[in-house]
Amino acid sequence: MSEQIPLCPECGSEHAYPVGALLVCPMCGHEWAPDDSAEVSGEEGPRVITDAVGNVLADGDTVTVIKDLKVKGSSTSIKVGTKVRGIRLVDGVGDHDIDCKIDGFGPMQLKSSVVKKA
Repeated sequence: MSEQIPLCPECGSEHAYPVGALLVCPMCGHEWAPDDSAEVSGEEGPRVITDAVGNVLADGDTVTVIKDLKVKGSSTSIKVGTKVRGIRLVDGVGDHDIDCKIDGFGPMQLKSSVVKKA
């Protein structure tokens, strides 16, 4: 057999075998489509976060805010063009995936869709 059968995504067993269009693990009984194994392995790898333009962001980057942002609990807003230095990529609340500290506002989380890599 020239095709390598992937490991079971549930238990990691190497004894999976094909049954029709599905793969079956005899150890745990899990059944999955061969297409699903690529998606599962993609989730375990590093997550790629991009800015509003499509540039890949990394920890420590400097970004610029591309639209005015209202801040809850404050009468002022973060203006367009505000530079944010030393960002940290996190799994935040909702789609907030950037942890940062903005001068004059303090620590907060931003969405990657409202920033551009500087």
